[in-house]
Amino acid sequence: MSQPSLSLEYLLRPSSLSSGKKPALFMFHGYGSNEEDLFSFASELPEELEVISVRAPYDLDPFGHAWYAINFDAEYGKWSDDEQAKESRDKIVAFMDEAVAAYDLDEKNITLLGFSQGTILSYAVALSFPEKVRNVVALSGYINERILREDYAEKDHSNLHIYASHGQVDQVIPVEWAQKTPDFLEKLNIDFTYEEFPIGHGVSQQNFYSFRKWLVERI
Repeated sequence: MSQPSLSLEYLLRPSSLSSGKKPALFMFHGYGSNEEDLFSFASELPEELEVISVRAPYDLDPFGHAWYAINFDAEYGKWSDDEQAKESRDKIVAFMDEAVAAYDLDEKNITLLGFSQGTILSYAVALSFPEKVRNVVALSGYINERILREDYAEKDHSNLHIYASHGQVDQVIPVEWAQKTPDFLEKLNIDFTYEEFPIGHGVSQQNFYSFRKWLVERI
């Protein structure tokens, strides 16, 4: 059976549940990657989850995809296209709504799992639209406040749970950027776990087992 055509390209691992609304996990890859990257985790995640790995909307030359443009030649380090990031934030929300309807998902049990740029977008979606997200697994990313909805601080984040982790020797996104996350989340009274691992820009086995345990306890 062919899967429904939605507004973004995606890969799907069906839930093991045969009846009722299904808990879902949406995956968002990093800059220059694609929907197959994080999908390699799918077989190791709880069977009851409907796992949907999403391809970012912007194509890169010669291959790969991005949630928004990054100019690596910028005079003051990397420059990010925040307007494009906001557009991707809203594209993700629209896609999630489509998927909830198409696959009979439990809209009250939605998890976002991101890596790097995908984490930045996961934060943007969850903090801007906390009514749509229950859990976030935020790997090797940071919160970019400029791409959150202007009224995000007025939202109710009491049902949101966040697991954040970062490599202590990350050469792509400095660990200092991620270390600002706990203070930010505490101000919004969000339940969170923050961990660091002795790795670079990636996910170690220890990191994977840690976030999987966290997730199993919350779905």
